Amino acid sequence: MTEQNKARKSYSKKPSKKERLASDLAKKERIESGGVLIREDGVAVSAVALAARRAALEQAMSEEQLQAEHSDHAHERPTRNKHKQRAQAGLSPVVTKIEAPTATGRRLAQCLWAAQVLLLDVLKFDAAADKQVSKYLREHKELGARDRHIVAETIYAVLRQKRVFSNVAQSGQGALERRLVLLGAKTCVPDEQMNAAIEPAEWEWLQQVSKVDTSAMSPAVRSNLTDEWFAELTAAYGEEGALQLAYALNQTAPLDIRVNTMKSSREAVKIALNHSGIESVDCALAPLGLRLAGKPALQKLDVFTTGSVEVQDEGSQLLTHLLGAKRGEMIADFCAGAGGKTLAIGAMMKNTGRLYAFDVAAHRLAKLKPRLARSGLSNVQTVALDSENDSRVKRLSGKLDRVLIDAPCSGLGTLRRNPDLKWRHGIDSIARLSALQASILNSAARLVKVGGTVVYATCSVLPAENQNVVDAFLKANPNYEKQDVRAALAVQNIDLPESAISDGYLQLLPHKHETDGFFAACLKRVG
Repeated sequence: MTEQNKARKSYSKKPSKKERLASDLAKKERIESGGVLIREDGVAVSAVALAARRAALEQAMSEEQLQAEHSDHAHERPTRNKHKQRAQAGLSPVVTKIEAPTATGRRLAQCLWAAQVLLLDVLKFDAAADKQVSKYLREHKELGARDRHIVAETIYAVLRQKRVFSNVAQSGQGALERRLVLLGAKTCVPDEQMNAAIEPAEWEWLQQVSKVDTSAMSPAVRSNLTDEWFAELTAAYGEEGALQLAYALNQTAPLDIRVNTMKSSREAVKIALNHSGIESVDCALAPLGLRLAGKPALQKLDVFTTGSVEVQDEGSQLLTHLLGAKRGEMIADFCAGAGGKTLAIGAMMKNTGRLYAFDVAAHRLAKLKPRLARSGLSNVQTVALDSENDSRVKRLSGKLDRVLIDAPCSGLGTLRRNPDLKWRHGIDSIARLSALQASILNSAARLVKVGGTVVYATCSVLPAENQNVVDAFLKANPNYEKQDVRAALAVQNIDLPESAISDGYLQLLPHKHETDGFFAACLKRVG
């Protein structure tokens, strides 16, 4: 048997009894600094062990990168001592392939190293993944644009398919996070490049696991959701509907933009994008929306810097149309956040009247300021609230024409963009969120004058945060009536498909409408 075949056999063989006992012991480990941080179908890693592995990995990365940059023999294989050091750190027997014969292979090997280090932090789930990825990439200027793309896409692929990947990865050897990185990278890197950047044994393992029949796995595992979240979706949509929804939520989201009619038109923006080599098509539902091909960098384009466009999902755009803002009105965006919907509403008001952007997080509202400057709007007043019952809110009681409530929620409808949410938050958060949603709806509804409109919306796909909240509000507030959302949008020549309507409410789903998951109710004050 050749040395190469021995390596392949070693990498893919089943763990020994001693190794299984060690794994079982690790599962039971609990420590004062937070206990087990990674648990993946029989693999548990303590905070101390995790920190040690990360430190060892970073040191090895640094050493081998220096060797690759300064040695005349960068193609040579690592020494036995380095293999031993990796084993002591709990890393894969061979973690990288700096010795790859091509520059492309060496570059990709470093990307895989970087992704492995970053994944160790991301899998703690103690912070939002997008912030962790951005922070890491800012701190590692040596990574080029393509490198950054590979690292980020690898991390997000793991987060999207973590249950299936973790199930498949049990067949390998070494550190779990290494195998997860290999599986994630395979989704965004051509096979030829992967083969040139990793060890033959690793490539052989990837080829083997790519043939695994995932249909034999349980529906919950195939959904890449926790058992609890999958049970919630199944209760709402049935098992087949839940799987279809979960599969769609595990895909990458397209890039949608909204045209600012204060600055341009959809046709003019399409022409400008085409001149920049960017293809776009009209959004199917949102009359001011464009869907772009790929993920082009917009920040340096004139249409962006001049405020002619803003990035906004098609579903989110529809919510602002549902509000039906008009010239000269007084309106509040009650949970404005960074202000994407605020900007759309202000443009619909033609920069007249008064538009309040409320939020309890001042740092989120701060992100709205540069966007306002680009937009050309001057009718927006930002207000950082202490809570939904802030005295400044009460002073507006009965004075507003319309209120949009984009209520804080589980965010399950945005998993295409924020796949870590399903791992960071559990089903126990729903009771707390639904109580908060009810409180916000009651408080915001007091602001509207008789004849005014309240639009309650979430980016959730769960009835507990949507229909149930609104139904309870209507039962307790007979001075409000539900308006059919299809009729409300028809006034603006927006024709919704029947599949987007549920008992008079708006329910957008990614597998049916190719948008994020959104719910909205249109309520009118009648007394």
